Amino acid sequence: MSKADIHLVDDTDEIERQFRSVMRRLAAGVVVITAGRGDDITGMTVTSLTSLSANPPRLLVSINRRASSFPLIERHRLFGVNILGSDQQALADRFSNGRLKGRQRFEGAAWTAGASGVPLLSESLATVECQAEEIMERHSHAIIVGRLLSMELSHRLSGLVYWNGQYVEINHDTDLDLLAEVSIPLAHVR
Repeated sequence: MSKADIHLVDDTDEIERQFRSVMRRLAAGVVVITAGRGDDITGMTVTSLTSLSANPPRLLVSINRRASSFPLIERHRLFGVNILGSDQQALADRFSNGRLKGRQRFEGAAWTAGASGVPLLSESLATVECQAEEIMERHSHAIIVGRLLSMELSHRLSGLVYWNGQYVEINHDTDLDLLAEVSIPLAHVR
């Protein structure tokens, strides 16, 4: 990328547009965050999930404070993490569809209530129930530290990744050779 491709300007809207372009270059796993209990449930597709620590097990998720999931997480202090597989793009689209609200997003999806009552998507690669240990509000988003309450891991090894504005499917069985070809040996990383 040449310096002419992206440069900072004083215009706030232009800086935001450039920032979004930069962040699209970072591939991220696709996750549905679920929240609520009983009939008052919702969820949203995010790519901003990361591990905070393994000891003790904690994760971070960043969500927009205007998202319908945020008030339910804030109220109940619980949320579900559903890591989507390569065959679940339709589910990712469904939970990012602004026209669908609350329980509508779950229609046609297999899900169960976890031990805490939070909804968990049954066909996910992995599901985690979390208690919101800390919620830090910064600018338009909330950074939520999740304390793991329960985990379930599927036997499937396929993933759905969001990169450069589109979904990319990664399947362990069919893409392993391709992934090995593009892997960079750690000795070459500086």
